[in-house]
Amino acid sequence: MPSSSFVSPIAGVEARLRNLLPSDLYAAVWLDPSTTTLNRVFEHLRTLQRILGDYIARQVLEQLPKPGEIRYEWQEGTLMFTDLAGFTPLMEANSGKGAAGAQNLLRVLNNYFAGMIEIISKSGGNVLEFTGDAMLAQFPSDGKGRDAGRAVRAGLRMQRAMASLGKVQTDSGELTLGMRVGIHSGRFLTAEIGTPKRMDHVLLGSAVRMTKRSEGAGTVGRVCLTAQFQKRVATDFHTEPTKEDHFLVIDDLSTSQLGEFDLSVSSRKISGIPLLDRSLEGLLGSINEALERVEPMAGYLPTPILNLLVESATTRVVRPDFPNATVIFVNLMGLSEIADEIPSGEELPLITDFSRAFTLINATVEAHGGFLKKVTYHLSGSDIMIIFGAPQSHTDDLLRAANAALSIRDIIATLQLSDIGGKAIRPACKIGLATGPSFAGEIGEPRGRREFNVLGDTVNTSARLMSKATDNQILISDIVYQQLGTAFDYEALGVIPLKGKSQAMPIYALKKK
Repeated sequence: MPSSSFVSPIAGVEARLRNLLPSDLYAAVWLDPSTTTLNRVFEHLRTLQRILGDYIARQVLEQLPKPGEIRYEWQEGTLMFTDLAGFTPLMEANSGKGAAGAQNLLRVLNNYFAGMIEIISKSGGNVLEFTGDAMLAQFPSDGKGRDAGRAVRAGLRMQRAMASLGKVQTDSGELTLGMRVGIHSGRFLTAEIGTPKRMDHVLLGSAVRMTKRSEGAGTVGRVCLTAQFQKRVATDFHTEPTKEDHFLVIDDLSTSQLGEFDLSVSSRKISGIPLLDRSLEGLLGSINEALERVEPMAGYLPTPILNLLVESATTRVVRPDFPNATVIFVNLMGLSEIADEIPSGEELPLITDFSRAFTLINATVEAHGGFLKKVTYHLSGSDIMIIFGAPQSHTDDLLRAANAALSIRDIIATLQLSDIGGKAIRPACKIGLATGPSFAGEIGEPRGRREFNVLGDTVNTSARLMSKATDNQILISDIVYQQLGTAFDYEALGVIPLKGKSQAMPIYALKKK
């Protein structure tokens, strides 16, 4: 007797649905591929499209690449970095209160971020990313130079808003949050890099690094400008010089002169997917259309975060938490610094090499059980933030992270790069690793631009350790050294002061056994 078999109606799309459906819905549609269940699948994908859209910068969202498509372009405009000061005491005031404390901290943070994002949007800017408690925003050039003034007015409005947003009542009394704002403008290279499984949107070039430097050279409560940028806006804003060849804007504008907005806020909403035919064939066609829209967006999220959003899509509840997280910061040097030197039309080798480095680093991080949050920016090179212990944790996250850091160093040391612009590129890295109490949750506008983020002193310590490292060195805190024990070799570097720390701390270099 000939054998017989049943082919599910969703067999053609099953592989594409595996990572985009919650576990119960995946099982339901496989066991019962009826029109009722297929309709649930379609509605879930339509919801997921909206959720993922809030996690992605508008520039990417408006022209999504195909999964794994590497592309790049030069852009001009004004960039703004912000950094929040005073978060650690606020976290400490809430961390002992469990879930209630986490919810309260999330409310305070999202009140701050939502206020800042609204001002940036009304001033003609877009938020590109969140890293820790910092933001990067872009004010695209309009060809008439008005992006510069919009950015400065946005910064002044944001600092004025901190008068109310920065006052937080706690059981221990009132705490004050402050903010630094740095602004610069110029030409920079933007690129989509990675694989279909994991993409990222990056900015390369000196204009990005100079913007970061202006934030670091600034003062809490003020807007800081590079000397080059100050010349662009000198006739419209009064400034005073700093000790580091930067300028602080003097806020001497009246309320009417500053105003509340420069542009009406355009909606971030993306077009929905219509469902006109509820037959089996019609539903399958609509599911295919939904997948075409959702898959490119899903690639921009780390796998653990995508899984979290997929499973919580129905309730839209991602609960904040105080995990004991391990954070790695990697400063990748040798690639982004040469973007401005490349002759026009010869950028592809740089972008391809950067994509290769990102892909290999992301792969080893995922293999060790962590996730690569984002490629962000440093005074030299590009920074990569890596998290272990949130949103999913293992009993040996610190050991996993240490092994991942050593693997990343080896990857960068042996990376085969193109000769770009006739120059042989020699990549190097600096790595910092710290562990401790952190705060994790969906940070940003609760119903708008937001990202899953990890914040706290552990994040700051990791970044400070990275900045102190020499080329291809991994620095760890004393707590990490004590907890790792005899699993590795170390070099004691003594008690070293770190920026933002009231006391110097013992620091060690991590080495293979």
